[in-house]
Amino acid sequence: MHKLEAHEVPLHKVFGSDYDFRIPDYQRPYAWGTEQAHQLLEDLVEAVDSDEPYFLGSMVLVKADGKADSEVIDGQQRLTTLTILLAIVRDLAAPGGIRDSLGKMIVEQGDELLGLKAKPRLALRERDQAFFRTYVQEPGRVGDLVALGDGVLKTDAQKAIRDNAKALRAALVGLGEEARHRLVKMISSQTFLVVVSTPNLASAHRIFSVMNARGLDLSPADIFKSKVIGELDDEYAKKWDEAEVRLGRNDFADLFLYIRMIFAKERAKQDLMTEFPKQVLNQYLSGRQAEFVDDVLVPYAEAYEQIRDFEYESTAKAEQINSWFRRLAQIDNSDWLPPALWAVRHHGHDPVWLDGFLARLERLAASMFIRRIYTTPRVMRYSNLLRDLAAGHGLDSPAFVLDADERAETVRQLDGALYLVQKTRRYVLLRLDEMLAGDPGAVYKFPVITVEHVLPQSPKEGSVWLSDFTAEERATWTHRLANLVLLNRWKNAQVSNNDFSTKKVKYFLSGKGVAAFALTSQVVAQSEWTPAILETRQKELLRTLSEGWDL
Repeated sequence: MHKLEAHEVPLHKVFGSDYDFRIPDYQRPYAWGTEQAHQLLEDLVEAVDSDEPYFLGSMVLVKADGKADSEVIDGQQRLTTLTILLAIVRDLAAPGGIRDSLGKMIVEQGDELLGLKAKPRLALRERDQAFFRTYVQEPGRVGDLVALGDGVLKTDAQKAIRDNAKALRAALVGLGEEARHRLVKMISSQTFLVVVSTPNLASAHRIFSVMNARGLDLSPADIFKSKVIGELDDEYAKKWDEAEVRLGRNDFADLFLYIRMIFAKERAKQDLMTEFPKQVLNQYLSGRQAEFVDDVLVPYAEAYEQIRDFEYESTAKAEQINSWFRRLAQIDNSDWLPPALWAVRHHGHDPVWLDGFLARLERLAASMFIRRIYTTPRVMRYSNLLRDLAAGHGLDSPAFVLDADERAETVRQLDGALYLVQKTRRYVLLRLDEMLAGDPGAVYKFPVITVEHVLPQSPKEGSVWLSDFTAEERATWTHRLANLVLLNRWKNAQVSNNDFSTKKVKYFLSGKGVAAFALTSQVVAQSEWTPAILETRQKELLRTLSEGWDL
């Protein structure tokens, strides 16, 4: 039986020589936002005028009795934020007095007689410790920290440290010197943490899991980590941490949703905390934790990064495959991601197969997007695809097949008032433009791409458009595919109502006299714009889309 201890400890002892805090590398990064940092400060400020002790909650440590070394299992967010707060007040204080006292709470000054070396009271994970040491724990550097631009911040944790320091510093400056000094005196002597410590890592993780499963601010991924990493060595902790850092906290949390879908092959019926252990994780416990990290977490994290960042690499077809990722990323849901992740995870070494798979996946996703298929049947379709993949089907999966009714409805939507379907119009026109260009790897990367009308929506009185088109013809053609073009800049409303010959030069051409899009170039090549031309053009463009998507 491992000894478990719990004590109420005032913060001047928490940040004293009894503890040498270290955040292990398997822990999640520092992630508190400015709202949480502000709330901590507000709570502490409110407690200043009270004679009652103020409790900041608990933290869990792996700590041997009588030893200062303290591995922080839970409590990193508060310890880090408190250190930032104390450092800000230290740097705002005059030399001596309060400044020196706070300096000793932040950095152990060292004592030859006691055998204590000078070092920070809190060491963050290896990736962020040098940054934290330089800009927070080193006296006089908080001003430099709040001025740092995003380009020099290498991790989400460093951004959070900078953002919270900036927010807290502004609030503390507003308090005034006297109020700041009263605040840190109260923090030192009247503020307590309940420190729970055990010398055994597995025991500490069990405590961590129980405490955090009862509602502390952790993501499901953090709880899953405690179940997997507790019995593994630092090598696997670093693998987990690297995956989280590379994806970022939000995308890393989403990855577990996609992995659950890949394994369960059905729509979620309960929350992730309930379903993921049952459907995925439990089969990798009892000695198989390393297998989960090596065969599931890391490969799928790498696949997700390639898909999200369009960074698939291969000696062949890499650009085509990244183009499929760019196209799929424009669809208004992420339900296609689990099959794509499965394909990259299991066939990333075969670019020819992967290119064929993604072409079929984009066709299916685009058809459901255009037909506005809602969530349940859409997820069921991808679930069927995942089942087919697990059963050995690949490019011949029945789930890829669009039946006659699905194809006909897709064409009907494409032939309608496309401009009025705001969610899909840009996607359809970009795909059409790529098909017209005849480049399988073409995906446009302009910062601005707009959908515009040739025949304007509201021609001015006396406009030539009113003589070229009857009211009925304008109602028929204004918002349909044939009358729409793409521009790589914002429109000029004053030019949009000009007659066709003027408009195509001033509106559709760039300053260099060329149109950026094949679709727009076709319009510029026309000498006139009439209902007959629109009717012919509509048929040609629909045929292009139908052939491109095999409708």
